[in-house]
Amino acid sequence: MSLRYTLHPMPQNSVPNRPQEKNPDLHKCSEKTDWNAITRWFGDQIRGILEQSGRIKLKEIEEIRIRIGRPLLLLGSRQEYFLDVLGKAAPPEKAYLVQREDLMQTLERMTQSSLYAAEEEMKHGFLTLPGGHRVGIVGEAVLNNGELQTLKHISGLNVRIAQEIQGRAVQVLPKLIRADGLLYHTLILSPPRAGKTTLLRDLIRNLSDGNPVLNLRGQTVGVVDERGELAGMWQGIPAYNLGCRTDVLDGCPKRMGISMLVRSMSPSIIAVDELGHPQDVEAVLDALRTGVSILSTAHASSLEEAMERPSLKELFTFGVFERVVVLSRRQGPGTVETIHDLKGQHSSL
Repeated sequence: MSLRYTLHPMPQNSVPNRPQEKNPDLHKCSEKTDWNAITRWFGDQIRGILEQSGRIKLKEIEEIRIRIGRPLLLLGSRQEYFLDVLGKAAPPEKAYLVQREDLMQTLERMTQSSLYAAEEEMKHGFLTLPGGHRVGIVGEAVLNNGELQTLKHISGLNVRIAQEIQGRAVQVLPKLIRADGLLYHTLILSPPRAGKTTLLRDLIRNLSDGNPVLNLRGQTVGVVDERGELAGMWQGIPAYNLGCRTDVLDGCPKRMGISMLVRSMSPSIIAVDELGHPQDVEAVLDALRTGVSILSTAHASSLEEAMERPSLKELFTFGVFERVVVLSRRQGPGTVETIHDLKGQHSSL
C-alpha cells in the first residue's frame, strides 16, 4: 500500500508507554483510557482541542470522528459533541473544521511505529492502536481485478475508544455453563457499538480465572485476536486482563490462528471476535472436532438476522451453537436482550 506524506514527529511526552500493571478487580475505565492515552495519537491542533475538553468525561465517549472539511465530532453512548477550537461543545456551524493537515498528522502518528505492518492492516479499512482502540479509515479505494490494493486520498478517521468494564459476564455466565462446569458453544450477537467485545473480554477473564461465586473453576482459554481489540497487545504485553490461564495469538487471521492454538496450546475454550468470513466458519468446524468449546461474536441485531447471514448460516445448519446472547443499546451498550438456548429451543433473560 502506498502512502505519501511528510512525517511529523510525535511529541516526546506522547510516545506510547509500557502498559502499567492494573488492579484486576477495578470496575472502571483504567489508565489506558485517559485523555493522554488517546490524544497523543492526534495531530497538534486536534490534540490541543481534545485536551481542553475537560468537561466531557472520557467514559462517556465511544468514538472520535475526524473528517476533512467537517466539524470535529465526539460520539457518546447517549449524546454527541461537536467541539470548537477551545474544546467546548458547540453547534456544528461553530465547531472546528478538520483540515487535511490534521488528518495526515494523525495518520502519521498512528502508523509510524511499524509503517509496513500498518499498511497491510489499512487495506482492511482499519488500524488498531495500543490498548485495543480501533481506527476506521475511509478514502478512495484502488482496485486491481476486483481486489482492494490500497486506499488513497484518506478523507476520514473514526477512533473507536475501547473501554474495559468488568462484571458484566456474571449476569450471563450461569446460563452459558453446563452442569459439569464446561462452556456451551456460545455466540454473542449485537449491532455495532452495543458491547459485544466488552462482554467477550469479561467472559474470557471469568472463564480463565474461574469464579468462586459461580462455583466455576478456571479453564485454559486460547484467544485469536485478529484485530488486536480483545487483548490490546503492545509489544507482547496485553493492555487488558483476560485471565491467568489465557493465551493470546495477536494479529493472526482466525482461519490460521484457531488451528495453531489447538495444536500448540491445548485450550479448553477457543475465543474469537467477529466471525464473518467463510474461512472462519471452516476453522470453527475443524476446532469442534478436537473437543474445544467455542466462544465468539458476530454482527447482528437478532438471532433471525444472524441465521440469514451466509457466513453464519452454515454454523447454524450444523447446530454448532448451543447458546446465543443478543445485546442491544436499549438501556446503554451491553444491554442483554435475550439468551437463546438452541438445544432446548427456548429463550430467557
